[in-house]
Amino acid sequence: MAEATLTPAEVEERLAEAADILRRLPESRVQGHASTWPPYVREYWESYGIAEVKLRRPPPSAAAITRMDEALPWLTWLDPVDAKIAWLRANGDRWKVICWSVGMQRSAVHQHWLYGLCVIAWRLRGQAVPVKRSRQFLIDRMQAVSR
Repeated sequence: MAEATLTPAEVEERLAEAADILRRLPESRVQGHASTWPPYVREYWESYGIAEVKLRRPPPSAAAITRMDEALPWLTWLDPVDAKIAWLRANGDRWKVICWSVGMQRSAVHQHWLYGLCVIAWRLRGQAVPVKRSRQFLIDRMQAVSR
């Protein structure tokens, strides 16, 4: 199993990839009425292609969706606050926005984020997370193992 050797940095990359894949999936639409008529041109610049074109990235591959499906349950291993911080960071939100949304200062949010990544990497290695140890202990232990 390749996941057994993931480091916290690789866990961060997998969560960021999962967030990107979720954004690239097509929207779910309710079945309703459809029209076969072409769209009505309201202004002259719409008919000549002067208006901005919104480009979308191609849909993700089946392997990418499988990796996303493997990575998303990892967030259930974390406390709700740690999972929220990890997911917001995976979405590419800035630290200031994350601090505002969870109501913590920057250093505490960063430690919660690092701890969450280390817990995921630790659990992927098949080890139980030490309960009676500090967050910093697990962070230091995981950094020593991943070197």
